[in-house]
Amino acid sequence: MAGTILSVGIVLCAATLSVTFVTAGSAAVFSQRLAGVADAAALAAADAASGAVVGEPCDRAVEVASASAAQVTACELDDLAATVTVSAPFGRLAATVSARAGPPE
Repeated sequence: MAGTILSVGIVLCAATLSVTFVTAGSAAVFSQRLAGVADAAALAAADAASGAVVGEPCDRAVEVASASAAQVTACELDDLAATVTVSAPFGRLAATVSARAGPPE
């Protein structure tokens, strides 16, 4: 009887750790993907600000972010540099990432 309870406890601990590690790994992957979306949106805005592509810089950032199911929550321009913040839901939480693109300072 004692061995059975110990075995069940060990299995429950292993299952809990497994779920925790999978969730943490998924969050890390999601964060990196969202960072890539923020980078792409900031680059698109900076390209539009410099005249390399046509359109309004923040509108271009919104187009790029929405193609990846993310929303632009902030878009700021400083001459040719663009800082874009995007967010997307991860489960019940919202993840937010910012990126900056433009000429070197």
